Amino acid sequence: MASTTAGLEPLLYNGRAYIMIIAWWHWLGLGLILVALEMAASGGFYIIFFGVSAIVLAVLRLAGVGGPLWLQLVLFAVMAVGSLLLFRHPLLRWLQLDRPGVNVDSMIGDVAVPLDDIAPGAVGRAELRGTVWSARNSAARAVARGERCRVVTIDQLMILIEPEGAH
Repeated sequence: MASTTAGLEPLLYNGRAYIMIIAWWHWLGLGLILVALEMAASGGFYIIFFGVSAIVLAVLRLAGVGGPLWLQLVLFAVMAVGSLLLFRHPLLRWLQLDRPGVNVDSMIGDVAVPLDDIAPGAVGRAELRGTVWSARNSAARAVARGERCRVVTIDQLMILIEPEGAH
C-alpha cells in the first residue's frame, strides 16, 4: 500500500495502514512532563536527561531536521542515555549532591530552645540549628519556653532534650 504522505512508511495493523507521526509539540509535551516529574520527585537526576532530550528533539523537529520516526526514536534514546552517562556525575558533584548528609549524631550536646513549655516526658517543639524539631523532655522537671536545653539523643525525627546543667 502506497503512502499518501511523502517519506513516511505506513504501519500495518489488522490489515489497515496507519501512518504514525510524532509532531514537535508531542516531543515538547513529553519533555516538559519528564522535567516536571524530575522536579517533583527526588530521584537523583535521572528523568531530567530524558526530558531535556525530548525538548531537544522538539527543537530539531520544529526546525525540520528531525527525520523519520525511527531516527527520532534512536536520537532520543542516544541523547538521553548519552547525556545521562556523561553529565550526571559531574552535575551531582557541581551541585554537591553526591556528598553524605549531615551526621545527626553530631547534634548531640548542641543547644536547643523549646518553643513551648514541655512537661517531663511530654512532646513539644524546639529549635535546633535554625530548624524546628519535635522534642521530648527527658528531664524530671518541665522545661520552659525559651530555656536553653541540651540535646541528649536523637530518635529518628525527634530530639530528646533536658535543661542545661541537669547533669
